[in-house]
Amino acid sequence: MKNFKEKMVQFLRDEEGLELSEYAVAGSLIVLGTVAAFQALGGDITTGIGRISCAVQGNSGC
Repeated sequence: MKNFKEKMVQFLRDEEGLELSEYAVAGSLIVLGTVAAFQALGGDITTGIGRISCAVQGNSGC
């Protein structure tokens, strides 16, 4: 029983899990930033592809 109590105290004082959660938060912020950037640029990319398509087809009215 004494060994179990010592192991529990050691587990509660262990800070290694905090590092993992910090990496998870940082990773999720990077993903959210990337998604936001792609959404912001999505319309511009679509417009650019449309202009290239018109130029290739020779349409001047696009």
